[in-house]
Amino acid sequence: MPRFDANGLVTAVAIDRSSGRLLMLAHMNAEAIARTRATGFAHFWSRSRGALWMKGETSGHVLRVAEIRVDCDQDALELRVDAAGPACHTMATSCFYRRIAADGTLEPTGDD
Repeated sequence: MPRFDANGLVTAVAIDRSSGRLLMLAHMNAEAIARTRATGFAHFWSRSRGALWMKGETSGHVLRVAEIRVDCDQDALELRVDAAGPACHTMATSCFYRRIAADGTLEPTGDD
């Protein structure tokens, strides 16, 4: 198992299995990892709601997990996924659809 932080969480990133694109970042606890492994669909721990959730449970934009990788320090996970629709709640393909411009403002990356 990974090394969880003091709150029992580990950072997890979801990467599109075919393109290699970073889709989203979230947190997982032991239960989220267990549910993900048991169902094949990404489950995360919502720090703001204090609850377990399955990505796409209301939108249908689930993340089917093909592989879970652990980094060298065992404090982060990489989920290789097949996405059924946009990963971001804003309907962008990736949650990382903006960059910080030279003037400090946010601008679209143009990837979507």
